[in-house]
Amino acid sequence: MTNEPQDDPRVYFAAERTLLAWLRTGLGLIGVGFAVARFGLFLREFQATQPLARVHSTGLSKWSGIALVALGVIVNVSAALRHIQLVRQLRAGTWEPTVSTGGVLLSLVLAAIGVAMAVWLVAVH
Repeated sequence: MTNEPQDDPRVYFAAERTLLAWLRTGLGLIGVGFAVARFGLFLREFQATQPLARVHSTGLSKWSGIALVALGVIVNVSAALRHIQLVRQLRAGTWEPTVSTGGVLLSLVLAAIGVAMAVWLVAVH
């Protein structure tokens, strides 16, 4: 006798673990974004204490950090919405395995951010 997916609690536990993994990713993005946004403030403070040090801040860290925080918020909200949708599909027995479009999209966005940062670092130095 096999359990239907909607009757097997392990399926719901797996869905919850997936939700928690997405939330961890979103919180990580928010944390990194906050650190990046505050890095410009650190550079200004460092420059104020070291009169001979030449530190050039373009304000890019502030906007990059804000963008990462916003991306983290988007990831968390979309994870919650996807989890609700998934649980409803599991209960109704209509769930079909598909590609995680959210995961693929996040991977592409983060890859683009990484490439842009690499180009910027090469251009600055």
